[in-house]
Amino acid sequence: MDNIISASILSANFAQLERQILECEQAGVDWIHIDVMDGHFVPNLTMGPFIVEHCRRITNLPLDCHLMVEKPETLVRDFANAGASVITIHPEVNPNVHRTVQLIQNLGCKAGVALNPGTSHFVIESMLDFLDLILIMTVNPGFSGQVFIPEMTKKIQAVSEMAKKQNNNIYIEVDGGISASNITEVRQAGANAFVSATSIFGHPKGITAGIHDLRQALVK
Repeated sequence: MDNIISASILSANFAQLERQILECEQAGVDWIHIDVMDGHFVPNLTMGPFIVEHCRRITNLPLDCHLMVEKPETLVRDFANAGASVITIHPEVNPNVHRTVQLIQNLGCKAGVALNPGTSHFVIESMLDFLDLILIMTVNPGFSGQVFIPEMTKKIQAVSEMAKKQNNNIYIEVDGGISASNITEVRQAGANAFVSATSIFGHPKGITAGIHDLRQALVK
């Protein structure tokens, strides 16, 4: 599978969101990542389906929606209808994960499951045949700009090895503190999709330079 760079608009300037998304697209980003937080599952409140609708009007790139919310099963239909391409949920707040994954796929989206740093990867072992994506959080979710937790590299490796035994067509996505200085390390550990916010939207030389630096690091 090709390496995917997913630009997280959590660090975007929302007064210039359209311009910044289009610059990401022109610079060769693969997906647009949308972090959805409800202020309960994580200590922050962010974007709803209306942002996804707006992003869909701006770009045809896949919209990679990460639902950090309680009871995600009640929201996936709204996000699918808004134009989501990938919907990722957390098992920590959804005891019927398989049912929700089926619902996401029946709505025409790719389905992912996310693992917080403190959640064992064995939680999803029985789900691998049903998933399109596994998202490994490399920071504690809730805020942009956090520092990558280096111990998560072992977890990426463990998830990658586990997935290879059952489902080779699965994205191993990482999110949290991903930059040009560590993206090679996480790729070598087995990741093939990389979410980046600050390293793109907060790059001192601008969005295009940020994406270029990430892409160059991936081919080393």
